[in-house]
Amino acid sequence: MQSIPRQVWLDNKSGNRLVQWPIEEVEKLRSKNISINGEKLGGGSILEVSGITASQADIEVLFEIPELENAESFDLSGVDPQLLCSNAPRSGIIGPFGLLALASKDLREHTAISFRVYKTSNKYVGLMCSDQSRSSLQNGLDKTTYGTFFDVDSNPRTISLRSLIDHSIIESFGEGGRVCMSSRVYPKLATGNEAHLYVFNNGTMSILISKLNAWCMKEAEIGHVKNMSYKTC
Repeated sequence: MQSIPRQVWLDNKSGNRLVQWPIEEVEKLRSKNISINGEKLGGGSILEVSGITASQADIEVLFEIPELENAESFDLSGVDPQLLCSNAPRSGIIGPFGLLALASKDLREHTAISFRVYKTSNKYVGLMCSDQSRSSLQNGLDKTTYGTFFDVDSNPRTISLRSLIDHSIIESFGEGGRVCMSSRVYPKLATGNEAHLYVFNNGTMSILISKLNAWCMKEAEIGHVKNMSYKTC
C-alpha cells in the first residue's frame, strides 16, 4: 500500500516518539469545505458530515472532553492495544468516539477510527483504534483491527484527528501525528457517491466537536498528466 508522502520528526514533547504528518503540499488538493464547530455529541449519537465527496476527503477534527476525571479506571500494564480494540465493549464512559469513514447509508459497512480514554494510577491514557471489522460485506478480506496507546493531557482536554480517505485507503493521524494508522478496505456498498462520513460517540459521556473541517480532495497531478480514473469534487 502506497501512503501519502509524510514528514517525520522526533517528538520534542516525549523525546522518544516519532511524529508523522502529511506533507503540506497535500493541502493543495483540498477543494470544497464543510465546517462544524461547537457541536455536542451526546452518548450514543451520530452526525453525518454531508456536502463533500466522502470517498475522497481530508478531515481534521478536534474533540473536547468536558469531564476527563470521569474516565474509566483501568490497569493497562501488559495489555495489547490491538486486542483491546478488538475485544472492548462497544460502549464505555469516554468513548469510543471518532469517525465512521467509507460508511454505507445504513451503516452495514463502515470503518471506525475511534478513541477511548482510560485513567491509570498516575495519568490519563488514550486508545486509538482503526476497526475494519465492518468495512465490507464481502467475505475473505483482511478486516484486521489495529490499536495503539498514547498519553492524554489533562490541559487542554482535547484529542485531535486527521484522516485522509482515498476510495479504499484510510490514513489517520491522531494527536498531531503522534499516533498513526493506515488501512486498506474494500467496501461493496460505500463507494463513490454512495460513501458517507459520520462523527459518532458511543460513550455514555457527551463529547464536544470543538471544530471540524472536511474537504473534498481533488486529483493529484504529476507534471501535465492527470489521473482521470476518479471524478473530481
